[in-house]
Amino acid sequence: MSENIKKVSGKNKGKIMLYALSTCIWCRKTKNLLNELGVEYSYIDVDLLEGEEKERIKKEVEKWNPACSFPTLVINDEKCIVGFKEKEISELLK
Repeated sequence: MSENIKKVSGKNKGKIMLYALSTCIWCRKTKNLLNELGVEYSYIDVDLLEGEEKERIKKEVEKWNPACSFPTLVINDEKCIVGFKEKEISELLK
């Protein structure tokens, strides 16, 4: 696991991983929503990575989202939500 992955504590709703960009407004909105929902999640700002690690994480994102767009939210290694879909995220994690 990368040391660049940040963990946010909250209620455990399973394994929640957010792949984001530090400069992306929709990624920020997704983080804010997860914070409002009070769930535990991890995130990584892919644009702040370098070299091999950046390539490795991008490959991880592409497994879920071939377009490699952000935000990409992966829940329990089985459900993927691409983009800021407030209603869908809220319903899944409430």
